[in-house]
Amino acid sequence: MSIKLYQRGKVWHYRGTVAGHRLRGSTGTANKELAARIASEIETRHHKRHLDGPQEVLTFPQAVALYLKADKSDKYLGKIEDYWKNAKVKAMTAGAIRQSAIDLYPGCSGATWNRQVVTPTQAVINHCAQLELCSFIRIKRFDFEETTKTPVDRDWLDTFLMYARPAIKALVLVMFGTACRFCEAHRLDWPDLDFKRRTIKIKDTKTRKQRTAHMPQPLLVALANLPRDKAPFHRSESTLRRQWDADVATAAQAVPGFERLTFHCCRHGFATDMLRKGVDAKTAASLGGWDDIALFMETYAHAMQDTTLTDKLFGTPETHEEGAHQQNQGGRTK
Repeated sequence: MSIKLYQRGKVWHYRGTVAGHRLRGSTGTANKELAARIASEIETRHHKRHLDGPQEVLTFPQAVALYLKADKSDKYLGKIEDYWKNAKVKAMTAGAIRQSAIDLYPGCSGATWNRQVVTPTQAVINHCAQLELCSFIRIKRFDFEETTKTPVDRDWLDTFLMYARPAIKALVLVMFGTACRFCEAHRLDWPDLDFKRRTIKIKDTKTRKQRTAHMPQPLLVALANLPRDKAPFHRSESTLRRQWDADVATAAQAVPGFERLTFHCCRHGFATDMLRKGVDAKTAASLGGWDDIALFMETYAHAMQDTTLTDKLFGTPETHEEGAHQQNQGGRTK
């Protein structure tokens, strides 16, 4: 046996070189016979790894650990890892991964299966493939019918703020005012907020990049009024969603026709409102943390449902009067 045993105190340890790799560690036992068996298994395992290659021994939990070590997002991975247990990555076929999505989230849409199982599982495996520990995998996405989210607008926001509790009020303002995703807002801590400079440090959960967003006055006030004994939104996601839904229901009861919108509608609202207020697409995308302007426009540039807007091509009497009034106002101030 290339690995040698030695005793430190009462516990047996091992050390040696196997397939060019130096190994050392504790067997965790004071029984020499058991320690020898443990050391032998370690040596055999490393020989097998050397002969068969890493893809023969890489398990999904090991792949997840490497993925997280690279500072990747752990979102959705808990349930996926529990499902596969100690399965070897090489045994995880594209078809089996698609089936895992159906098993984990029965009755859900293709969009949910793609987002919460297929995409993160593929990301973990392909990250290890980049490290040359396994082969790359391609997984066909589930088909689903795309729906356009209704963006939060100022009327909806102003109504909601009248009925939302302080934490939810601050949350909706953070997401609408900075275009951050819910998970990004959820992770904010007080050191990320600079009230003097009116800035918020936001770490993008997809690209892992950090950006600094401006803190508009209503957002500053809402955040400043939260208690400082814990992080601004230091509650579980399920708790915040229940509180959000309860506050939406309260607003809907008070204001008939008030629509139930989701967290992500705030990000849509930021983009749509910026564009409709005349901010150019490149600037709006930059302020909201989007790198791909084409994707930004395709996803968030919602058409205004007002057929009379074509009057602006020729100018209506009201437009002329308004323009003349503005010119007269401007003339008097010069």
